[in-house]
Amino acid sequence: MARPTPLSGFPEWLPAGRAVEHHIVETLRRTFELHGFAGIETRAVEPLEQLLRKGETSKEVYVLRRLQEEAGTPDERSGQLALHFDLTVPFARYVLENAGHLSFPFKRYQIQKVWRGERPQDGRFREFVQADIDVVGAGELPYHFEVELPLVMAEAFAALAPIGMPPVRILVNNRKVVEGFARGLGLTDVDAVLRSIDKLDKIGPAAVAQLLVMDAGASDTQASAVLELASVHGEDVSVIDRVRALAVTHGATSDLLTTGLTELGALIGAASERAPGIIVADLKIARGLDYYTGSVYETVLVGHEQLGSICSGGRYDTLASDGATSYPGVGLSVGVSRLVSRLLSVPLVRTTRAVPSAVVVAVTSENTRVASDRIATALRARGIPVEVAPVAAKFGKQIRYADRRGIPFVWFPAAADDDVPSDQVKDIRSGEQVAADASTWAPPEEDLWPRVLPAHSV
Repeated sequence: MARPTPLSGFPEWLPAGRAVEHHIVETLRRTFELHGFAGIETRAVEPLEQLLRKGETSKEVYVLRRLQEEAGTPDERSGQLALHFDLTVPFARYVLENAGHLSFPFKRYQIQKVWRGERPQDGRFREFVQADIDVVGAGELPYHFEVELPLVMAEAFAALAPIGMPPVRILVNNRKVVEGFARGLGLTDVDAVLRSIDKLDKIGPAAVAQLLVMDAGASDTQASAVLELASVHGEDVSVIDRVRALAVTHGATSDLLTTGLTELGALIGAASERAPGIIVADLKIARGLDYYTGSVYETVLVGHEQLGSICSGGRYDTLASDGATSYPGVGLSVGVSRLVSRLLSVPLVRTTRAVPSAVVVAVTSENTRVASDRIATALRARGIPVEVAPVAAKFGKQIRYADRRGIPFVWFPAAADDDVPSDQVKDIRSGEQVAADASTWAPPEEDLWPRVLPAHSV
């Protein structure tokens, strides 16, 4: 069989990379649960018509032909099924289906794979892991949750700093500010304004000014005012005063702008106390999807901004509704695979070993393998990860086997004809060898399980 060619866009980490991913996922999960978020999982498949409600195109969705054929409606969009490309739409459907069994506000986290028709490139995959948190209310959702969620994420990312993850900046804005300012200027196609601003980092202010004129119907003066707004950023509530002054200068005041600035001020005020320098107001953050209605968030790795956002989201009021009740929510989504790819490629992190085993139990001969198995069983019963040597080779070869796998300890069972009648365990890094009993011995805490550390740590 010829050597297979890898499929681009479908990452498969080596064991050490998988250990990094697992550490990140567990850190996120633990932080989310500390804040009361309950874990759920939704099916991988959703009706295509539901997936396209967010404004994505069918080119971004992987349609499942066999399931459609079994459903008997292969040519009708209403009967088509596809793999979900994010976790927000499936969650909205989950809320509607289970509303009678949920307690609101409902706080959930969800960590799953998603599939998207991306053009594979740095940090962009066709199959990848996302980690989402959302809070959904029934009928209403207090604004303070829009403050809480980015603070939870800031805490989660801070918990990853010890492994060598760069600091993050969570950039925040409020759609009501942009919309209120635009309407105050006399612009009515607010969605076009937001979509144009959302492209600032990709195409630059001159091109965005052209889009505002062509797509949003802005005059050159109005386009210039919008770009002035988008240039405002800062770490404290002085940002609010700057936007108010800008609105007065351009005659762009409105009640909606006032509401948006009040909300944004509450978020920045809380962030300046609990996550100073991490959560930053940035008025160019617009999030082009039109279902966002309030706060919007994007997160970048400091020093790796070219990677794009590793965590984004916002407030949505109309994504889930059964006709009688709407379920407004606010959520954030971490691109776990994007983050892992950057940590591994630079590299910024390393693992102390690629396998879980802390000990290899040597095998004196195949006739005595059962004795080695008993020792391994006794150690595992006490929570120590162990494997038994695959062959009864010379002890030197069994030590080299452990060394190649990064396993720090080798256990030598006592033999009847041995000068030392007790079991011995050897730290192959230092060469130290001591008598040991499987019912009491344990490796140092730092050697018990693989650890993820900064790449350049000793």
